[in-house]
Amino acid sequence: MLATSIKILNEHYQSLNNEGEDVIQGLTRSPKSLPAKYFYDDYGSELFEQICQLPEYYPTRTEAWILHQYADEIAQITGACELVELGSGSSTKTLFLLDAYQKLASYCRYIPIDVSQGILKSSVLKLQHKYPTFFIEGLIGTYEQALIKLESAFTPSRMIFFLGSSLGNFSPQECDDFLKQITKTLQVGDYFLLGIDLQKPKEILEPAYNDSKGVTAAFNLNMLSHLNWRFKGNFDINLFTHQAIYNQTDAQIEMYLHCQNSHKVSLKALDLQVLFTDGESILTEISRKFDLVIMQKQLETHGLKTLKTWTDTRHSFGLILCQA
Repeated sequence: MLATSIKILNEHYQSLNNEGEDVIQGLTRSPKSLPAKYFYDDYGSELFEQICQLPEYYPTRTEAWILHQYADEIAQITGACELVELGSGSSTKTLFLLDAYQKLASYCRYIPIDVSQGILKSSVLKLQHKYPTFFIEGLIGTYEQALIKLESAFTPSRMIFFLGSSLGNFSPQECDDFLKQITKTLQVGDYFLLGIDLQKPKEILEPAYNDSKGVTAAFNLNMLSHLNWRFKGNFDINLFTHQAIYNQTDAQIEMYLHCQNSHKVSLKALDLQVLFTDGESILTEISRKFDLVIMQKQLETHGLKTLKTWTDTRHSFGLILCQA
């Protein structure tokens, strides 16, 4: 059995010289906003895994169906290669890919990357037991840290994959910067596999982010609890409510926390005090919905040539396999 490895890219994924600067900027501008990465403390990651099982939340099961159908084809196109997953979570959908690459070679190197230390350690241990001949090395950190610090591949080629339409959480500029970093990390001939949620009616989209069990609401509100812990804050989550709407003009879900009463919040570690007025909102996430053809053109501008695309029967979700 090969050894399991876990590396922490930073002792805390925010422990940089400008720790919390993005929180200060977001809460002092108008309208207020917070980066989606603060969803993912260990409890937030557990809640997101629950969201993925909800009947209203179609993206996870749809993408899983596509991977189940076409993982073998993806592996045949790329051949045996090192696998790097950004935002791996529990790696549940990844099993389809790992099974496919196991058919090509008994040895494979898989590098899952996530900001949640708890869920990453748990998933790495389970995967190492399931794939004893694989080398599995978990990296705890952000996408940016991982792509900067990723070591050279141990095999002739590498495939970085980014599933779950997590790209949709980036603004157009952030998306462009991210793809530049992907291109910089890949060597000529390496692969990039991208999962994207496609545009569809708001009658399907809005229920997926406003589930009847309230799990998404708990996930959204937990961001404030995470900020309390990380920055010695005193957010009262009972003073905020969750709402997600579909902005048809920008083709994106927007998730908000609405303040119910005027009050002041302190984040002592950031030396920050913020006044919230009754009815004021914090934008906590965008989830952009994509056009498959337009996304292929955008990837092409970054030197990522599309080899093949796959969708479900309703064309609600897409996978794009590119090569640098």
